[in-house]
Amino acid sequence: MRLTEFKNHERELYNFQLRIGAAGVAVLIAFSVLLSRFLYLQVVQRDYYHTKAEDNRISIVPIAPNRGLILDRNGVVLARNYSAYTLEIMPAKVADLDSMITSLSEVVDITPRDRSRFKKLLTETRNAESLPIRTRLTDVEVAKFAANRYRFPGAEIKARLFRQYPFEAVASHVIGYIGRINDKEQEKLIDEGLEANYRGTDFIGKSGVEGSYQNDLHGTTGIEQVEIDAGGRGIRTLSRTPAMAGNDITLALDIKLQQIAETAFGERRGALVAIEPATGGVLAFVSKPGFDPNLFVEGIDPQSWSELNNSPDRPLTNRAINGLYPPGSTLKPYLALAALESGKRKPTQTIFDPGFFDFGGRRFRDDKVGGHGTVDMYRSIVESCDTYYYLLSNDMGIDAIARHLGPYGFGSITGIDLFGESLGVLPSPEWKKRRFRKPEQQKWYAGETISVGIGQGYNSYTPLQLAHAMAGIANNGTLFKPHLVSHVDNQRTNTRRTIEPELAHRIALRPENIEFIKRAMAGVNTAGTGARAFAGAQYTSGGKTGTAQVIAIKANEKYNEKNVAERHRDHSLFIAFAPLETPKIALAVIVENGGFGARAAAPIARAVLDYYLLGKAPDLPKPAPEIESAKDGDTD
Repeated sequence: MRLTEFKNHERELYNFQLRIGAAGVAVLIAFSVLLSRFLYLQVVQRDYYHTKAEDNRISIVPIAPNRGLILDRNGVVLARNYSAYTLEIMPAKVADLDSMITSLSEVVDITPRDRSRFKKLLTETRNAESLPIRTRLTDVEVAKFAANRYRFPGAEIKARLFRQYPFEAVASHVIGYIGRINDKEQEKLIDEGLEANYRGTDFIGKSGVEGSYQNDLHGTTGIEQVEIDAGGRGIRTLSRTPAMAGNDITLALDIKLQQIAETAFGERRGALVAIEPATGGVLAFVSKPGFDPNLFVEGIDPQSWSELNNSPDRPLTNRAINGLYPPGSTLKPYLALAALESGKRKPTQTIFDPGFFDFGGRRFRDDKVGGHGTVDMYRSIVESCDTYYYLLSNDMGIDAIARHLGPYGFGSITGIDLFGESLGVLPSPEWKKRRFRKPEQQKWYAGETISVGIGQGYNSYTPLQLAHAMAGIANNGTLFKPHLVSHVDNQRTNTRRTIEPELAHRIALRPENIEFIKRAMAGVNTAGTGARAFAGAQYTSGGKTGTAQVIAIKANEKYNEKNVAERHRDHSLFIAFAPLETPKIALAVIVENGGFGARAAAPIARAVLDYYLLGKAPDLPKPAPEIESAKDGDTD
């Protein structure tokens, strides 16, 4: 017999209802959590996620400003801008750069030099968003890349501003050059709070006026809001704050005068600085050889960099402010003036020059065999008598010499508006104690004073310091701080900031003493060591030749230029001012290993003075033709 089981429907219903209730509570809790999260995201975090969404949709693109122009005193453009298309690679978005470049070369012509320059930029600017592999693309190349763009993620065409220096190597050390911002410069911009204004800017002034007036030339970066698609490509511009162009810089320099000076040097090494005595404005500033700053605009390739950096002629060295040379006999007018001011000599007082000066068991020879005979101060300058200054420096002593020469700026920074000026050496016992460590080296010997008296020994000055001091004599003891820039023009506000003459030093000189020295220097150019170079000049001028030893010769050995290697031969120097009555220009010239000052340096000075005072100019090379200017236009 089978027993029938009866179900407890009430209990099953209760259990079912219990499960339904639990599930409902779970669903309710889940929906409550979702609702809470929804409210949190949509209400509490609304602004945050709205901004994130906009960031994905909108790209903030910096607009690099047009760099200011650099012009000479007559408005001739020395540095200008042009726009061009550039093929750039974003290293962070490319897994295999070499493969990418090889593929790109099938579409756009990429030379081995382009590759090496790109690799150099890659190592120097590690954090760069994009780097150029080719610049100045043609319209055909732009079109070919556009058609193949889908093949090259991480590569793009950009419109960029480029700098052009139409006079190429002329005045290269004045103008300087721009280059890509490196890591050290980037850190400096951050420290100075300028990082925001340099977003979108790849280049910065490295040297010359480009470097020292970088903040003026750069301008203000603009901003553009661009709506982008999922591929990161721009769809439309939402808003735009235009960039503001940099200020234009006008120099006191005359580019034609500069060309004439550089042409006069030919292939010789050296430097020339010409100054307007009444203002301190630099009229010409030569360092030979120079370099073509256009090489740096697109990023200099390793081959060109090696040629410049390893050349024995050191074209990257700014000799005018970094070259240190003994002044030779160009120091004699200053020593003579010091003797007059201190009462150590009178103009009519004479010495007898047998052709040498014996002191401390050593014979100091005059440059003229047999000597100059009876010599007064006037003849000592006109004929450049060494023996006169051997005696004079011994009588004055090194302390008095240093005290009288210091105010002319010898051995001091002039403060010119360029970076990296060298200090030079005005020798004195105090200087020697600072210079040397060993006690026996720190002692000053009387024989060293004798060498200082003819501009040799420890004397070491820049061509700029020599020109600055010459301007001081031309201006009767009043020296103005040398400056290259005349004024800065803000094109946005149509305002001008003039660089006013700044007094550097005023030396209290007796009028009769300074006039005597000027007349003696005039005698140099009419009847003395500079007479041949200035024969037939249609203006009056004062000058002084100088010859500075590069290597020492033995006491009883006579110097013979033909027996000395070219780079060991004496330097040729000349200082001058003109016109004699109302000086408008003062200059200093040095020709490295050029020999006697009247032979190499003086003719260069004559060419410069002839043009500046008389307008005489040979045929000069014309500047490079202007590429499409981007000064007044956008580049995006």
